[in-house]
Amino acid sequence: MATRPTMHQVTALATADPERAAAALVTADAEVAARLAQYLERHLSAEPLDRFERVWQLSSSQAAAVFGVSRQAYAKWRSGGIPAERRVDVRLADQATASLLAHVKVDRIPVVVRRPSAALGGRCLLDVARANDLHAVRDEVEAMFDLRRVQP
Repeated sequence: MATRPTMHQVTALATADPERAAAALVTADAEVAARLAQYLERHLSAEPLDRFERVWQLSSSQAAAVFGVSRQAYAKWRSGGIPAERRVDVRLADQATASLLAHVKVDRIPVVVRRPSAALGGRCLLDVARANDLHAVRDEVEAMFDLRRVQP
């Protein structure tokens, strides 16, 4: 019968091989592993929200408005995880943010998302986001950097 690894062994293993460490943690203490998984899910799902607020320079209230929820509901997303039915919207905002980060200096992004665009009918990306049309935001950001549009 295999002996159960100690928590110290699991921690040491985590730096070398996270998958083996996870398996060892489940073997060592399944209850601790389950609590850790819940913690990671809550905190890792909040990361795109943090990035969105930071990069677009939005307050929590402004970010909540983008997702069409109250400030209180948004705060629950940050502490308890994003509801499954809203993860697509968060992913779209995160994809737009990642594309902006890949193509624009981070200190210029707040200006870019607030600049009116002819392609958006004179609205800016932030206005479109506030209208809860995150598909359009993501698509427009991708189109901004699509070199096929400008190449002959």
